[in-house]
Amino acid sequence: MRRPRSPSTAVSTCEDYHLLENMNKLTSLKYMEMKDISINISRNLQDLNHKYASLQPYLDQINQIEEQVSSLEQAAYKLDTYSKKLEAKFKKLEKR
Repeated sequence: MRRPRSPSTAVSTCEDYHLLENMNKLTSLKYMEMKDISINISRNLQDLNHKYASLQPYLDQINQIEEQVSSLEQAAYKLDTYSKKLEAKFKKLEKR
């Protein structure tokens, strides 16, 4: 057999229910805030991806220029080495 609830138990249960209801409302609000933040992050990420895509041709050009500069540097070193050898030969011939 069940015991009848005392008034304090009923009040306590009602208070617990209201507390849970308030916690659920706050949790729901927090999730809505998190959803809004996620949407903003997603939009910003899309914007950044579009900007990066628009910059990609320039980045490709920079990479090409960097490769060309590297080739020119190698050619300059080879030319410098060759000119030093040529100068040494010239000085050797000049002394004769």
